[in-house]
Amino acid sequence: MHNLVKDYYGRQLQHSGDLKTSACCDATQTPAWLKPLLQRIHPEVTSRYYGCGLVCPQLLEGCRVLDLGCGSGRDVYALAQLAGEHGQVVGVDMTEEQLEVAEKHRDYHSKQFGFDNVTFKYGYIERLDELGLEPNSFDVIVSNCVINLSPDKDAVLRGAHRLLKPGGELYFSDVYADRRVPDAVRNDPVMYGECLGGALYWKDFLRIAQRQGFNDPRLVTDRPLEVTDPELAHRAGNIRFYSATYRLFKLDGLESACEDYGQAVVYRGAIPDHPHRFELDKHHHIEAGRVFPVCGNTWRMLNETRFRGHFDFIGDFSCHHGLFAGCGEGLPFGQEAASDGSACC
Repeated sequence: MHNLVKDYYGRQLQHSGDLKTSACCDATQTPAWLKPLLQRIHPEVTSRYYGCGLVCPQLLEGCRVLDLGCGSGRDVYALAQLAGEHGQVVGVDMTEEQLEVAEKHRDYHSKQFGFDNVTFKYGYIERLDELGLEPNSFDVIVSNCVINLSPDKDAVLRGAHRLLKPGGELYFSDVYADRRVPDAVRNDPVMYGECLGGALYWKDFLRIAQRQGFNDPRLVTDRPLEVTDPELAHRAGNIRFYSATYRLFKLDGLESACEDYGQAVVYRGAIPDHPHRFELDKHHHIEAGRVFPVCGNTWRMLNETRFRGHFDFIGDFSCHHGLFAGCGEGLPFGQEAASDGSACC
């Protein structure tokens, strides 16, 4: 599969218009605060962008960031501006043609930004331990529509967990399916190159994440993908594909469910470009200045990470009140059995 991906992204695709799906992110979805950063990136770098989402999480100033599958470097150069001259961004990719474009425009971007804080490495995201990167050395790891192309997704997440600092996060966009993709689709060269053949069934992704130490993955955004090519749509059949962004925190001891300890947080409103509310994930939009009840895991995601200084914290873990209300689970006892004798599995 590696050779297939190298050929597809290094030779067959010359710009994002060559794609046969709606995987590439629509420019109209780009937030206003990010657009000026993207406008400073060289046009050739931007034209070779094949990402399916936005991977610029909040509060990156001074952070050390790793981009898995950086391609021509669009996200690296956007992240470099957010990390600033005291931060660092490392991009990893296995496609020589893409890295050549990224390296060719380093001087251009250093003049645009007034500093050079980027490094590009040739290598495979399944073999991060071969790249000379120190364990526990990155604040944030990102990836944009690349992990689905990997034949060993367990290895990718295991390597990312090893490289993250305690309290660091893997923040990435990728393509998921509503069911397990059959072999006929998975082994189709074009379907694989278009990020559909390697798409994970979303529930299997959650299992892999938890197996590699990322308990309680948080969904940030999602959107359906359209297979615009009629032949590919026929091959896909009834499978529905989605682009989704997740954030996974490296925090030992996160619980498998949202547990209620009577805790709450208050957002101070001081994170740049987010003065009114902080969006941790799709279900946690925290308004500035307002007491916001949270489960124990969410409390830790804010208290034991780079976000700590931007919140006031209420409560501790001394008193447990059961499952946190509204988190998709409930007490199973005392429910009436189905009258027809049926049961769900």
